[in-house]
Amino acid sequence: MVEKIYLTYNDVHKLCKEAAPKILADFQPQLIIAIGGGGYVPARILRSFLKQPGSPNIPIQAIGLSLYEQLPITGPSDAVAGPPDQIGTKVTRTQWLDLSSLGEIQNLVGKRILIVDEVDDTRTTLEYAVKELEKDVEEARQRLGPGAGKTQFSIFVLHNKDKPKKGALPADMMEESRYLAARTVGDVWICYPWEATDIDAHDELAKKAYSNGTS
Repeated sequence: MVEKIYLTYNDVHKLCKEAAPKILADFQPQLIIAIGGGGYVPARILRSFLKQPGSPNIPIQAIGLSLYEQLPITGPSDAVAGPPDQIGTKVTRTQWLDLSSLGEIQNLVGKRILIVDEVDDTRTTLEYAVKELEKDVEEARQRLGPGAGKTQFSIFVLHNKDKPKKGALPADMMEESRYLAARTVGDVWICYPWEATDIDAHDELAKKAYSNGTS
C-alpha cells in the first residue's frame, strides 16, 4: 500500500515562510512563474514572504503543464484526497506566458526568474519548463544583440521525492544552488489541500497522521 502524506494549508504556508529567506539570500527573484495547478498556491504565499519593504510585489505568471493521468477512485480515502495519479510519459502544454501582461518576451531577458511547483517527482515537468522557458528567452536575447544580459532561472518546490529522476535540470542550476526543495521525502503519495474535495476530512486525516507521528 502506498504511504500517504496529508498537507494542510497551514503546512504549505509554513514551508513557504521557511524557504523565503534562503530564496532572498541566494536569488532575489524579479518574476515568479507558477506551474499549474500545484504551483499556484505556494507561489502566491511565497510572494508575501519575498516582498521587500518599499518594493512592489513580485509579478506572478502561470504556465500549464500536464504529465499526470487520473486513475479511477478505488476507496474511501481516494474520495477525500482525490484518486491517485498515474505518471504520464509526455508533457502537455496547456497554458504559456501571458505576453499581454509581460509586454514582450524581451522583457524577461536579463531577469532573475523563480519557477514554483508543488512537487519534484520524476523531474520531467520541471525539465520541460526550464528548457522551453530558456529557449524562448534565449531567442529573444539573440534578437537584442550581444550586450543583452543572460536570464537566470531558479526552482522552488515544496517537496522533492528522493527517487531516480527521468528528467534532468541544468548542471549550473544545481551547482549554483538555484534549486530548492522545502522538504525531501520518500516516494510517497502527497495529498495537498487544494486537491481535496472535503477539506475538513482532509485536515482530520492530516491531524491524525501528525498525532501518530507519520507526518
